[in-house]
Amino acid sequence: MTSSIIPEQYRDLLTKKAFANIATIMPDGSPQVTPVWFETEGDLIVVNSARGRVKDRNMERDHRVAVSIQDPENPYRYIQIRGEVVEITTDGADASIDRLAFKYTGAEKYPGRRPGEVRVMYKIKPLSVTTM
Repeated sequence: MTSSIIPEQYRDLLTKKAFANIATIMPDGSPQVTPVWFETEGDLIVVNSARGRVKDRNMERDHRVAVSIQDPENPYRYIQIRGEVVEITTDGADASIDRLAFKYTGAEKYPGRRPGEVRVMYKIKPLSVTTM
């Protein structure tokens, strides 16, 4: 990740086997938070989900999100990224979930796939960062 918005001393959190918590906005304006696997693509945070899930519907409707990544080796160290979803695509989403499955579980293929499931990638552009 090369974005100057991410402090150098926190960039390691973007490559560690750390879970992210993504906050999306429900139709009534209330927050919704889900732990997710993630990867990066250049300056973007990439999250993968299945079409029709709550976070999918929320990000389709409102592109504002927040992502919090806690250091698995030091729970008092984290980065919060507020940003916007700049791309939603199914192109490459199956390969992405397989990469994430390998990163997080060591499995060659994502084992949680359901029949008829359509995978979707959400590419998030960081707009502001808070760290601790």
